[in-house]
Amino acid sequence: MKLSPLQQYGIVTANYWAFTLTDGALRMLVVFHFHQLGYTTLEIAALFLLYEFFGVVTNLYGGWIGARYGLRLTLWIGTLLQILALLMLVPVSATWPKLLSVVYVMAAQAISGIAKDLNKMSAKSAIKAVVPHSADAEQQGQQQLFKWVAILTGSKNALKGVGFFLGGVLLAALGFNAAVGWMAAALAVAFLLTLVLPREIGKMKSKPAFSSLFSKSQGINVLSLARFFLFGARDVWFVVALPVFLEASLGWNFWEIGGFLGLWVIGYGIIQGSAPNLRRLWGQTAPPGVSAVQFWSAVLTAIPALIAIALWRQVDVSIAITAGLAAFGVVFAMNSSIHSYMVLAYTDAESVSLNVGFYYMANAAGRLAGTMLSGAVFMLGRTEAAGMQACLWVASLFVLLSWVSSLRLPGVLKTAQ
Repeated sequence: MKLSPLQQYGIVTANYWAFTLTDGALRMLVVFHFHQLGYTTLEIAALFLLYEFFGVVTNLYGGWIGARYGLRLTLWIGTLLQILALLMLVPVSATWPKLLSVVYVMAAQAISGIAKDLNKMSAKSAIKAVVPHSADAEQQGQQQLFKWVAILTGSKNALKGVGFFLGGVLLAALGFNAAVGWMAAALAVAFLLTLVLPREIGKMKSKPAFSSLFSKSQGINVLSLARFFLFGARDVWFVVALPVFLEASLGWNFWEIGGFLGLWVIGYGIIQGSAPNLRRLWGQTAPPGVSAVQFWSAVLTAIPALIAIALWRQVDVSIAITAGLAAFGVVFAMNSSIHSYMVLAYTDAESVSLNVGFYYMANAAGRLAGTMLSGAVFMLGRTEAAGMQACLWVASLFVLLSWVSSLRLPGVLKTAQ
């Protein structure tokens, strides 16, 4: 049975949605479960370091594998590895020594990190491979590409927020071990849907050399550097510093923190998915271009700095964090959505998985740097408020560097500037 491009997109998206639900739920399951066992928040954060590190490696090599053997294979491997990671966590017990638990869970999280980035690279590359193009309707094709990228990216982040809630519900209803087992079973069903995808999707006609791992495109290289700083800016205050600060300064428990962050991720995903419609409301009918990347990066630079100033001036913490996080989420979502479109606009369908893999390698490296700095910079402050302010200033610096990087971006389309 020959699938239409839209049917291929639907299958890839359905698998990506199912994967994203398990990814978000697993993060909350690990956080809540090990917090109940008495682990500190920094010890819990350490469980995710290999998850982020292997994302860097996976995106680099995963794009090359996808180009040589097709995106269907990388999608399959990513989904099956996530099932393996979930099954590995089924026997985890509170009676295990702490060192054994940490090493074992870090190994499972490393596999999950490989799975997540293989799946994401495959899903986002597949969009370029299935979107129809014609020389006489280039701008219309770019608009359609932007729309599909925004829908996939936005829905993924919204569902990740739902996954945060799902993780808490499953932990309460089933317990940690049964919850990961049921999630593995559900993801196995989603995997079966992908068996009908064509073998050649995303495969290059000529086998790419190993040296082609590193992009030779100025647009991809510069955008990747900007992406590194953009996602480092988010995670340097969001991953470790913010949950610890909310617990220490506001006395929130982990259920409240998980719910709050889950709602933020859902809202962030909705904005991402709505980016094309929002641009039309503002009178922007052409696909986004270099000027859009630079504008949204410049706006975002100010937001972490303003939150830090508000905390320094002792503005009510709940108001400063809630309002600041909402503003950051809206502007960051627009940044991320336009970035995700631009990487596909800079590449062609033939080499899409190589370029997207390289680009998301930079994304994962930014997350890794942000995660490590989030714990380290926060600890430099003498108080929780001072540590949070320090993380926010570093976040502002990172966004500034992202904006500076974007000044060297080449044009894509004359209509996109």
